[in-house]
Amino acid sequence: MAVGSELLTPFRVDTNSLFITERLNTVGFDVRLKTVVGDNVDELSALLRQSLTWADLIVLTGGLGPTADDITRDAVASVLGLPFDEDEATVARIRERFTRRGMVMQEINRRQALVPRGAALLENPNGTAPGLWMEHGKTAIVLLPGPPREMKPMFEAVLRDRLAHLGGGFGLFRRVLKITGRPESEVDARAQPIYGPWAHQEVPISTTILAVLGQIELHLTATAASAEGASRVLGPAVRALQRALGDDVYSVDGSALEEVVGAALRERGLKVAVAESCTGGLLTSRLTDVPGSSGYVDRSEVCYSNQAKIDSLGVPASLIDQHGAVSEPVARAMAEGIRKKAGTAVGIGVTGIAGPGGGTPDKPVGTVAIAVLSGTDARVRTFQFVGAREMVKFQSAQAALNMLRLMLKPSAADGAS
Repeated sequence: MAVGSELLTPFRVDTNSLFITERLNTVGFDVRLKTVVGDNVDELSALLRQSLTWADLIVLTGGLGPTADDITRDAVASVLGLPFDEDEATVARIRERFTRRGMVMQEINRRQALVPRGAALLENPNGTAPGLWMEHGKTAIVLLPGPPREMKPMFEAVLRDRLAHLGGGFGLFRRVLKITGRPESEVDARAQPIYGPWAHQEVPISTTILAVLGQIELHLTATAASAEGASRVLGPAVRALQRALGDDVYSVDGSALEEVVGAALRERGLKVAVAESCTGGLLTSRLTDVPGSSGYVDRSEVCYSNQAKIDSLGVPASLIDQHGAVSEPVARAMAEGIRKKAGTAVGIGVTGIAGPGGGTPDKPVGTVAIAVLSGTDARVRTFQFVGAREMVKFQSAQAALNMLRLMLKPSAADGAS
């Protein structure tokens, strides 16, 4: 439970739950509920009471500060029927922390030293608010500060000292397959006959399919006593899905598409130059998000207008007049132009209609032509993407990266040699 009304606005996002879930999974906890609660004692208390009926562990972050809207301690103490005791050592530590910074501790900070009777204090070396550990029947309750720099080291200590043994010696281990170029329904139609029986085997594997913009993800989760034990079932499972889905699986280790493409360019000693129109530099931005990308990205030009395509890339005006700026011949000419200008082995050209205006009956919004050239190999294709402007731009960059990935994949002949 993330506590704080600011997390219910568009300006703050709860990221603590991602870290906590990942760390809990490693020691066998299956997280069943995540929620954000505002600074309201009654609402938090109601949620706590309901959770106490079924949860083995409740982790709360935030709401441990000194002000009136920091209500986590109050709600927990109220639900459990516990009085507060002031911990003098905590008051002294907070006062000393203020003194070191040349400040005077305000009396309001004493609130952070209020401890529900019977709770154990969790040291916070990075802030003033200590955490709290409580047990109520079968349920353990952990209160942690909201700032990640304070919460993370405190939770690691709790995980090590108090929670690891509660998972029964088992952990949840995951593998993620990332697929692009196929719709979700087709991926599931091919994959379901394979993963369906896994739920009933000796070491069961649960499978979740997620549709993400521009790609599909298959999440495989095994419960095992060790990473080695999980690998014995997850490894063959991943390979079986790879065989079924073929080249559309671009990652089995969590790597992003731009990382996979960058690794392939680096391995082959190739450099790429990019000419972008509708993507406005997004494709190059993704390529250069990868550390070390200067080793294979040479240059990029955003040639948005027709005249820019002509002046900067040498695209013949007659080609644009004959086929239109959004066309396969123009995309190929853009790729050829930037490749010649940069002297690179690989050139990419992207031109399209991102919307919301500019579409025609023949070329509606979402029409994008992409060309990828490498040596004497050329791949040119027109796509019809759906969605708002930013979605079209992302899908265009994703498609261009995937076309390059497939072009760079080792062929059977490469493997034989």
